[in-house]
Amino acid sequence: MHIVVAGKQVETGEALKVHVTEGLSAVTKKYFDHALEAYVTFGKNRAFFSCAIDIHAGRGLSLRGEGEGPDAHRAFDEAAAHIAKRLRRYRRRMNEHSRNLADERLPATAETARQVVLAQPADVPDEPVDAAVLLGGLTDGAAPAEDPAADGMETSGGMDGAEHGAIIAETPTEIARLTVGEAVMRLDLGQMPVMMFRNRASGQLNVVYRRPDGHVGWIDPAAA
Repeated sequence: MHIVVAGKQVETGEALKVHVTEGLSAVTKKYFDHALEAYVTFGKNRAFFSCAIDIHAGRGLSLRGEGEGPDAHRAFDEAAAHIAKRLRRYRRRMNEHSRNLADERLPATAETARQVVLAQPADVPDEPVDAAVLLGGLTDGAAPAEDPAADGMETSGGMDGAEHGAIIAETPTEIARLTVGEAVMRLDLGQMPVMMFRNRASGQLNVVYRRPDGHVGWIDPAAA
């Protein structure tokens, strides 16, 4: 497995790299024949260290773990323990998932979609309002100025409109054919907020996502 260790304002010496390599090997060899690559990033925030582990473990399967500690070694141990805990939870399902992928005949061209990252629009400062004019207009029977968007007319539209923010990143992403259980597993292992997939049973595009209450939501147009 190819492992990249990087630090943001943190020294990543040889001893730390050996600790990371041994720890990741111990975690992944229990669940995978081979993991392709891993990126381990350390940071420091005042009194504690942070560690983020991103592992690409095979076709479409990514894992992410995060941890904190009083030193870099213990921050890594916590992040690796979080990954190991989720892997134990999905061990049976991962075996079924691997068999499904092995039995599935891959299409000549994988189904992909466009994934973009939009910049957060900057706040527009409020324009000064003459309160006397505003109150006078509302009390003397005059109608307030009409809002061009009040009856459903948009002032600007389209994905590239100013109201959406500028596109700062764009990448293709594969839409995998999965069961709902497999999609939830990938969502959890990769700590992703949302995932679109092709439902293996219905053939419809489905979405699973992490709700604010911690539960997983599922959008299935076939059930509507």
